[in-house]
Amino acid sequence: MRQFDDSLPLQLLKAREACMNFFRPLLQENGITEQQWRILRALHAHGELETKQLANLCCVLSPSLTGIVNRLEQQGYIQRRKSTEDQRRTLLSITDQARELFDKMSPEVDARYKAFSDKYGEEKLQQLMILLNDLSKINP
Repeated sequence: MRQFDDSLPLQLLKAREACMNFFRPLLQENGITEQQWRILRALHAHGELETKQLANLCCVLSPSLTGIVNRLEQQGYIQRRKSTEDQRRTLLSITDQARELFDKMSPEVDARYKAFSDKYGEEKLQQLMILLNDLSKINP
């Protein structure tokens, strides 16, 4: 068995925390969680999505997504509508209020990405993104 500190899942968690330390204060200043921001970003990028699609895109389990979406809806950031093709399907999208939040936060998010990239190195970051993308495609 590998040494505790050489555990790949542990190293990935540490890397995630190092990355999120650049963004977490901004999210907290705007009263949203990391998961909420991820969901808003996905809906902003992809438009209207079904819950299952959103859960897959955001790497959130469906039961957890339900609570997050409910809170975002209560905050006025997400709206639901029934599909015209199939009334069993519910589609989610962001509201104008969420677009305003996104527009407000985007310049600061970009600045923090730049700060992260400057500190870590753009070339290393691109290499890391390629490696992580490859790693995410591995199945047992």
